[in-house]
Amino acid sequence: MSTLTAPESLFDAATRRDVVDLGRSFFERRLTFGRTGNLSVRVGDHALLTPTGGSLGALDPTQLSVIDARTGSHLAGPKPSKEAFLHAAVYRARPNAGAVVHTHSTHSVAVSVLRDVDPADVLPPLTAYYVMRVGRLPLLPYHAPGDDALGPAAEEAARTHHALLLSNHGPVVAGADLASAADALEELEETARLHLLLEGRATRPLTPEQSDDLHRRFTSA
Repeated sequence: MSTLTAPESLFDAATRRDVVDLGRSFFERRLTFGRTGNLSVRVGDHALLTPTGGSLGALDPTQLSVIDARTGSHLAGPKPSKEAFLHAAVYRARPNAGAVVHTHSTHSVAVSVLRDVDPADVLPPLTAYYVMRVGRLPLLPYHAPGDDALGPAAEEAARTHHALLLSNHGPVVAGADLASAADALEELEETARLHLLLEGRATRPLTPEQSDDLHRRFTSA
């Protein structure tokens, strides 16, 4: 007989394996490192979240946390990431989101510490796929990791943006499912890398008209 509690039983083996596989993929490709970053998948009012103190490169599918997707409260499994509140804030703001991913990806973090950026939209629309998968990227004020005072600001920004950049910290991206959230995060990181590579050179971003057209047709709900 299964020893899983009711909240844990909401998440099948395939979903747990998807979280583990994505964590390992992010880690092996240096999209995260050490014991940084966290991933979650939502089913109804519950979310499966990576635990605190672990590496995304060495997750155990039987040792993932379950939280209340609206409050971030710990319901089952090991102690969740200290940023459970952040995932809950995004889920409250985006009822259709099925997953949230947060990393400390190097180029995105580098952009998050630049001076003289537009906090309403940090990166220029360098490629169509960036606009399609990310759209506009707001920069949220700095808070220490785990400081739940960030929650209200993140929730407010997430109502109109599915990707956020935390100052001196890293990106947070929501998607309809784990694959969509991961795709958008990877596009954000690559665009941050391009932006830094091109610093000091004349560039030709998409025009406002081109960007607006892509926003209307392709950006995530």
